Amino acid sequence: MAGRRVALKALDWVAFAERVPPNQRGMFNALKSRSDAIAAKLTSLPETATVIDWSFYRGAVAQAGMVDEFEKKFSALLIPEPVDTQTSTINAQEAESSKSASAYVEGSKARIAQYETELNKFKNMIPFDQMTIEDLNDTFPETKLDKVKYPYWPHKPISDL
Repeated sequence: MAGRRVALKALDWVAFAERVPPNQRGMFNALKSRSDAIAAKLTSLPETATVIDWSFYRGAVAQAGMVDEFEKKFSALLIPEPVDTQTSTINAQEAESSKSASAYVEGSKARIAQYETELNKFKNMIPFDQMTIEDLNDTFPETKLDKVKYPYWPHKPISDL
């Protein structure tokens, strides 16, 4: 059972190490060594608890009812395992994170397509030193002067002085 539990919680330490920033490498190494120590201790434990030979103790202990009392108390002893309350929360966070990550990837693909069209525009345009003002305004419409908004450009009207 311990081996099965460890196998269910196996981590990809190589992929984890790739994502750790250099300034946190020491904390990562401490976490990995602690995790390895706990995993080694878990794997060293047996699957089931060892069975107590009560008949041996009945013959070895001089007081008659003591072993029967211990056996009754031991069989009544129930050690509860902690209830996992965080797995559902973690799974919900993971689903939300994967949803936001996929939305980010789709947005990034759209931005990449936009940037590639802009890059093609820059690759196919006339060299800047050979452009006329009309070519510049056609290639970059945002540079075209707005005569309605700025009729006196590059000068200010006398009324603004």
